[in-house]
Formats: sequence, C-alpha cells, structure tokens
Amino acid sequence: MEWLLLVVFKRLFGKHGAGLPPQKHDRASPETMVELIRSGEASRDEFIAAYKPYIAKVTSRFCKRYIDPMRDDEFSIALSAFNEAIEQFSSQAGKSFLGFVETVIRRRLIDYVRKEQRHHLCVPYSAFDSLDEEGQNVNPIELRESVHRYQLSQEADSRKMEIAEYNRNLQMYGISFMDLPDLSPKHTDSRQMLIAISCSLATDPGMYMTLKTTRKLPVKELCEVSGVSRKTIERNRKYLIALAVLQHGDYPYLQHYLEPVLSSYREAAPSKGERV
Repeated sequence: MEWLLLVVFKRLFGKHGAGLPPQKHDRASPETMVELIRSGEASRDEFIAAYKPYIAKVTSRFCKRYIDPMRDDEFSIALSAFNEAIEQFSSQAGKSFLGFVETVIRRRLIDYVRKEQRHHLCVPYSAFDSLDEEGQNVNPIELRESVHRYQLSQEADSRKMEIAEYNRNLQMYGISFMDLPDLSPKHTDSRQMLIAISCSLATDPGMYMTLKTTRKLPVKELCEVSGVSRKTIERNRKYLIALAVLQHGDYPYLQHYLEPVLSSYREAAPSKGERV
C-alpha cells in the first residue's frame, strides 16, 4: 500500500511535482537529463528531487518494507547511489538510466546489509545485556529495534486507515482513490493553476461549505477568484474536489507527502490561465 501511495501521488501531481516551476527540460528523458546535468545545462539537485519517490519505491521493494525517506538509512544510501549512477551511466551500454539506477541502488544496499551483518557478528547483541531495577535481563538494542518495528507497524496501519477514510469521503463526490492518477492534467502549468484554485476552495469557509453540503463545486465563485473560465473549472471538477478534500480533512500522513507542493500556494493568489 505504501508503494501504491507514492505512485498515486507522484502521478497526481505529475512526474516532476507541481511545486516546481516549469523547466525547459520537463519533457526530456532521464538519459537526456543525465547528459544535460553532466554538461552543466540542467540542475542535478532538481533532477534527484524529482525522482525521490522512485528511489523510495525501489528501496522499499528491496527491503520488503516501507522506507521512510526522513528516517531510514537505507534511503540515504539509495539517494547516494542515484547520484553515483548519474556519474557512471553510459548510454552505450544499451540499458535505460532507470534500469541502471535500480542496479546501482540494489548493489549499494546489498553492501550495506552485508556490512551490518558483519558488524552484528563481531559484536553480539548479548554484549549489551544489562539488568534493570527489578533484576531482569534487558538488551537496549533489541528493545530499541522492537519499538522501531512496532512504530513502523502502527504507522503503516494508520496510513491504511487514512487512505480508506479519504477514499470514503471521495466516494461521496463520485471519486475513487484509484481514480487520482488519471485526474492529473498533463501540463505542469495547468497543474499549478488548479492546485492554487483548490487551495482557495479548501481554505474559504463559504466555498468549502457549499461543496460539502451540495456535493457540487461553487463554480461561479471559483471563476471569480481564479479568473479562469467555467468550462475549465467544470472539466477539472474531480481533480479540484480531490485536492480540496485532502487539504481540508484530517489526513496527516497523506498531507505529509503533499506539504512541499501545497505550502507554496496557500498564501499565493491563484494563477490565471486556460491551458487545461
């Protein structure tokens, strides 16, 4: 479910993330981007940032568990491997860049696992045993790992419950969680404009109450606020509703994925435009 979440939201906001300004290389292939980065014509940091969801997915698949980019060492290792792959990739080898990246990430993670295993063999857990106040034998390392595993399990359960609750709320508007990838506009500037409009919808008490009570978009008000046509609003009805419901609801885990994208729009006026 965690891999699905990353994929769904990556596609919801587009390949490079709606929070980033449009770039002249947006439609370039990964292989082309690598060449541009090496020649100094593209940003390495932006390229890596755009592929963090992919890196997390590959790492989670290798580890057979959800990898938290903010806390797990494995993600840092995979991130470093991605950067290494940019330097080492050769288009002459007949392999795609992402295929090459996955190979490099897997190799570095295997090296990491072997190193950790050797460390544990050299320093057995029993070396850290101690007695608590009641004379019971305790091992702080095993205790810490047990707590960490429990926390990960609790977070995974919370995410599943949150997705289920979000899906139930979306269904009241005729939308499914699995519909989200297909709702995202293709153009970066269109996504940016619609996300800005959804922020206005989510933060305006009157407009959101209209949405919640009638299950219909306050189209007239949104047209006035955004400066876009009624046709544009109605054509992207489901996309706007899904984003507004997410922003207005109590979904801390889902909102965590989107916060970098949404924060830049909350205090900004909606962008004007008709490219949707």
